[in-house]
Amino acid sequence: MKTFYIHRLGCPKNDVDADYIAGYLKSLHLAETVSPESADLVIVNSCGFIQSAKEESIEAVLSLARLKQNSEGRRLVMTGCLSQRYADELHREMPELDGIIGLNDIEALRGIVNGGAGPIVARSDNPATYPVCQYPRAISGSDPYAYIKISDGCDNRCSYCAIPDIRGAFRSRPIDDIRREAEFLLEQGKRELILVAQESTAYGRDLYDQPQIIPLLENLSEIVGEFWIRVMYMHPARLEKELIDYMIDNRRICNYFDIPLQHINDDMLRSMGRRVGRRRIEELLTVIRAGNAASAIRTNFIVGFPGESDARFEELCRFVEDQRFERLGAFAYSAEDGTPAAGRTDQVPDETKEWRYHRLMEIQQKIVFERNRSEIDRRYDVIVDAIDTETGEAVCRTRFDAPEIDQTVRVKTGGLTPGEIKTVRITGCADYDLLGEWEAV
Repeated sequence: MKTFYIHRLGCPKNDVDADYIAGYLKSLHLAETVSPESADLVIVNSCGFIQSAKEESIEAVLSLARLKQNSEGRRLVMTGCLSQRYADELHREMPELDGIIGLNDIEALRGIVNGGAGPIVARSDNPATYPVCQYPRAISGSDPYAYIKISDGCDNRCSYCAIPDIRGAFRSRPIDDIRREAEFLLEQGKRELILVAQESTAYGRDLYDQPQIIPLLENLSEIVGEFWIRVMYMHPARLEKELIDYMIDNRRICNYFDIPLQHINDDMLRSMGRRVGRRRIEELLTVIRAGNAASAIRTNFIVGFPGESDARFEELCRFVEDQRFERLGAFAYSAEDGTPAAGRTDQVPDETKEWRYHRLMEIQQKIVFERNRSEIDRRYDVIVDAIDTETGEAVCRTRFDAPEIDQTVRVKTGGLTPGEIKTVRITGCADYDLLGEWEAV
């Protein structure tokens, strides 16, 4: 039996795509391996979102290409966002690749598996509707959580973002298709379903004439079993009080509001194409925090966007200090090919972007450390993600923390296994992480 290995890069949406690639290859009777050295087919599932992600994808190809020197029959292929956007350029400049496969051309892998001659380049345009997959999703790893793509593409055309050029127009999956995948994932032992999209708050508007994120959540909440639902990527221009209240009142759903704000200065938001201003943002934050249950707000900001003066950056810093976000990430602006922002003449120097990034994250670090110290003696339900083999600690998360990007709760106790949802008492903190002990019933 031939084997394959997928080198996964990029966001959770890209990782879901990799699961479907694995499912298709398994339908061709290939076996997945965790080692590229033992694989007949090596795939780099690339990311093309920002320059650093592109560079990481190219470096992965060059690193894995050395394996071909030791095996005449081994094939190296790139899939994902980078191959979707730059298929022709990759074909010209990367002879190491035996295949360059776009986002919508997974079945072209059959030709590579069957030994097709020469580099196979398959890159078709994004479809007008979300296709129902004809082969199963292959779940990798033992994580108790799984991501579900509820839509693909984006219509927002923020001035810094190339996603619409890569993934096409916004298109939603039908509710019953998402429900089937959710039930499948729960049958596989998953205990947290994480809904991802370019914009979750717009879900369903193309299929049902208006956003249907609440009906989708209602449908998924009806599934029998003990599990959490987490919603990611909510655009502040479309986040309404009705959805906020529903999420807070539904115990199945994590009170976790992932709202990429990107900036707070009105002029910056306007030039970014965000279609929302400071007043509306502050109103949303007030509504969330006035809810009848505790909640957490996660956001992201871009520093060094063209036209960001010292005064505008300082306004952002003061806003972060005042709001004291539970979770926050920041990015230094990266000029992306073909975007309006990339052509602006008022670009911010790289050294200034780097300084502003570190300044903003230092402000947030102080906030997080202070918040964590105030958590001692509080009790939280947590999901056990893994057991640290070196320390024996259970690595857990609260409802207010998404995997891979937020903090964890480390519990020094036996008797916990991945996937369990338990109550812990917070006993201390270690920088970004909390320490706890299991509350035995």
